[in-house]
Amino acid sequence: MPRTAAAVVVLLAAAACAPAGASAREVTLRHAGLTLNATLELAEGKSPGDGVVLMVHGTMQHNEASNMREFRALLRAQGFSTLAVNLGLGVDNRRGPYDCGSPNRHRFGDALDEIGAWLEWLQANGARRVVLFGFSRGGQQAAWFLAERGHPALASLVLLAPINPTEFAQPARYQAQSGKRLEPVLEQARALAGSGRGGAWLQGVAFLNCPDTSVTAESFLSYYAVGPQLDMPALLERLGKPALVVVAGADQIVRGLDKRLAPLADGKRLSVVVVAGADHFFRDLYGEDAIDEVVKFLRR
Repeated sequence: MPRTAAAVVVLLAAAACAPAGASAREVTLRHAGLTLNATLELAEGKSPGDGVVLMVHGTMQHNEASNMREFRALLRAQGFSTLAVNLGLGVDNRRGPYDCGSPNRHRFGDALDEIGAWLEWLQANGARRVVLFGFSRGGQQAAWFLAERGHPALASLVLLAPINPTEFAQPARYQAQSGKRLEPVLEQARALAGSGRGGAWLQGVAFLNCPDTSVTAESFLSYYAVGPQLDMPALLERLGKPALVVVAGADQIVRGLDKRLAPLADGKRLSVVVVAGADHFFRDLYGEDAIDEVVKFLRR
């Protein structure tokens, strides 16, 4: 049994034996020197062996963000158990949104290792069929995981408003969001990394959701020196499992995704649906519309 799974087998076994309708519970595992935590919710009368939806949140967010709570409540009401994870982002036992006052050492691809650790954990405790579900940046990271690594327990992929990383790494967008120029920061980060000092700090830079923070050169490069191979069209072309992409029709953060994916959407290997009027976070009743589409996909 993998060490990350063995460390927490008792926790999940206890959750699996809990009475039907039991409340959500936190579970943890050790990975890469960090404690990672997640919220496990079993649908009424279900165990992990009946299937679990593994949920990954958006940029610097967390599993208790309002839309993530809504998504899992709606799924549970339809009979789907969920495991909503908190990505560590280099912080031990991280909870809540990332604190921009904390230094950033995490790398974009760290999420793939953590998704893999949670999949091993679920499989070791009886989950034979796992749906990988990602929102926003978590959607891109979920697709990236399936395209590059995969896992025997994975049955399908569900993405809500997944981002294209290259769009967020465009100098014009960076400056519009932060009021700062991207090119000098990239140049400094590349120089440091090229001289073997990737762990050196960049101070007072705009980084992801943080307008002014400290970040290592290698961390900054992992998010901003990215190529089109990490964008959704390239990743979805490589999937070996059926996938659903739910596009927010009024998304002002990820724009035109349905048009970019249209050439790939065959309704079998890849399904793309648009929730008209929804913003990026599927606020108000649009979350219900999005999960209705997810449930249709999972039950077909």
